Amino acid sequence: MKSAVVVFNVGMFEITSVVVTTWGIMLILGVFCWLATRRLSISPGPLQTMLEGILLAMEESIKTVLPSHAQQLLPFIATLWIYIVMANMTGLIPQLHSPTGYLSVTAGLALLVFMSVHWFGIRSEGASRYFKHYLSPTPLLLPFHLISEVTRTVALAVRLFANIMSLELGALLVLLVAGLLVPVPLLMLHIIEALIQAYIFGMLALVYIAGAMQSQQGYEQNEEGESV
Repeated sequence: MKSAVVVFNVGMFEITSVVVTTWGIMLILGVFCWLATRRLSISPGPLQTMLEGILLAMEESIKTVLPSHAQQLLPFIATLWIYIVMANMTGLIPQLHSPTGYLSVTAGLALLVFMSVHWFGIRSEGASRYFKHYLSPTPLLLPFHLISEVTRTVALAVRLFANIMSLELGALLVLLVAGLLVPVPLLMLHIIEALIQAYIFGMLALVYIAGAMQSQQGYEQNEEGESV
């Protein structure tokens, strides 16, 4: 497992290269969004058209899972997609590494998804109704529900970390063996993998949130069907 380089210290806290890279990504995205949206027009130019197309594509992807909550979930899921794509592609820049190639970063993203699942679930179902699904269809399943929450969060973090780390290691090995003879195919592979892994992470987060927002509906439908 790679270890991050300490860049500087703030009191007792060590600021590593991963943190600096993440701050850089956040700054770039923030400045870009401000510049891109400060002069929006009814007759959009090429940049606005491209951004609107990307946003609509994200919204349509969310609608395939939760049609009635697409607008509510779009800011969170779209932010995940955009950040992870940028973080994954950072490894293409010489002397930089993808923040998502470090387990601490992917664990933080997975923890954010974990908290968001419960946040959206409680907002949608209400606290008592939401937590009731952990006892359905029988309270004996409570430990298994809790174990499932933990394992899927760990799997979410490890999956993204392992894929990006192996991609960077594979690229490094190929460059060491073949030199600079295959830079373009390797570059394309990295871009494609960066997009795929970001999409998978966002869709898994979306599926988990959808399950939380509809947690009790499935059990109630089953009960109604049995009573009929």
